[in-house]
Amino acid sequence: MTEQTARADAEAAPPTEAPAPTPSTALEREHAEMKDRLLRTLAEMENLRKRTEREIADSRLYSVSSFARDMLNVADNMRRALDAVTPELRASAEPGVAALVDGVDLTERELLKALEKNGIRQFSPQGEKFDPNLHQAMFEVPDATVPAGSVVQVVQPGYMIGERMLRPALVGVSKGGPKIAPASSTNDNAKAKAAN
Repeated sequence: MTEQTARADAEAAPPTEAPAPTPSTALEREHAEMKDRLLRTLAEMENLRKRTEREIADSRLYSVSSFARDMLNVADNMRRALDAVTPELRASAEPGVAALVDGVDLTERELLKALEKNGIRQFSPQGEKFDPNLHQAMFEVPDATVPAGSVVQVVQPGYMIGERMLRPALVGVSKGGPKIAPASSTNDNAKAKAAN
């Protein structure tokens, strides 16, 4: 038989088929697929459980946001009432008026304590660097003695609930003074000097 004939016979012969899968290999394959699906489902359920726990914790912490915003107006009005009474007026006030002022002051402190108990804290950024994520600039104050971009006046304090902003602080920002050096470059300079 020549090489050409052998090649022609091989081409004409039906291709050899893979052996039919035995029942045990089919069961092993199905077992592996089922095990994979089970592990994936268990992982999905664990992720769902963790996500649900996180959402429940967030909803507990942040569910009072709307109510808290409404209460901030009450706290602001109490502060305005107390600021309207000058120290001279307090000293010369009749006992009834002095008791009223003390009552408003006590009520404001209790309100702020109740807000803080529920995860809402007040912040007043006087003297800090202006941060647009935490502060809302209302006006600029030309002052060459204060670094530019510093908060020089707090018109209204800000409030945080957990790690989220409930209300930004309304502030006046300085302009015209020396620039504030970024904190990271100051640390880098100190590290460079220490290395030398």
